Amino acid sequence: MKRRNFLLGSMSGLAAASFAPTTLLASCAPKKEKKNETPLNICFQEGIPIGESLNEKLDYMESLGVTGLEVGGRGLAGRVDEIKNALQGRNIKLGAICAGFDGFILAEDGQKDAFDKSMREILEAAGKLGSCGVIMVPAFNGQNPCKPHTMDTRNYLCEQLHELGEFAVQCGTTVILEPLNRNECFYMRLVADAAAICRDSDSAGVKCMGDFWHMQEETSDYAAFMAAGTKYLQHVHIASRGRRKTPIEDGEKDDYRDGMRALKEMGYPGFISYECGCDGDKATILPQSVELLRKQWEEA
Repeated sequence: MKRRNFLLGSMSGLAAASFAPTTLLASCAPKKEKKNETPLNICFQEGIPIGESLNEKLDYMESLGVTGLEVGGRGLAGRVDEIKNALQGRNIKLGAICAGFDGFILAEDGQKDAFDKSMREILEAAGKLGSCGVIMVPAFNGQNPCKPHTMDTRNYLCEQLHELGEFAVQCGTTVILEPLNRNECFYMRLVADAAAICRDSDSAGVKCMGDFWHMQEETSDYAAFMAAGTKYLQHVHIASRGRRKTPIEDGEKDDYRDGMRALKEMGYPGFISYECGCDGDKATILPQSVELLRKQWEEA
């Protein structure tokens, strides 16, 4: 009897399950993965697009759907009105400002004073233009006299960056640290190193960037960007991965999907900016290059 009652009870349970609401059953089904909607924001440095004047260059950028402009910091204070007027009414925003200061932050002589003065002038102009930040390298190879690569120097750099970052915040912009490959810079070669310096500088005005060309130092583009995350990653540069030409000119080497996957997953809101030369005809190469990036972004 016990066995008979058990079997009857089991059959009743199965019958009840067969009439379970479809919504309950549907909740057990595997969910379809939602498509990542993070947009690709392409930016050109001022020397990249075709055109004689700034307005002609911006017209060309709009024809390709490029939405960001990166300019140099040299003489930026005198160009504020020119750049503002040129961008007015366009679907293009100013991205980062690429260096342009005198001296360098780790100098041991009067070059440090020249850096402090000129960098602050550029930051003020960058803030007026709504730029996301001013790119800087602590020291290039060959810049002398330079502080030694020691822990004391790192501590000094973080202290100096804190002051500079706080000034940048007052201006409405940031300082962006750029790691470089070992052929150009002995100090700060990895995106994670730059992010750690941002953290230790303890200022919301100190950020970092990655450059697909310089990231030959990295073991993984994906890990490099993830190490910085959206808290510190403020800007990205791109070039071909063999000769630093336009992305597409080095063929199969120009694969950016690993890094793009990280940018999409973290919801990176900033620009990927062209910093490169061009061996071919720009009128042919640039449209093809932009389409390559869009294709790889979709695939990433």
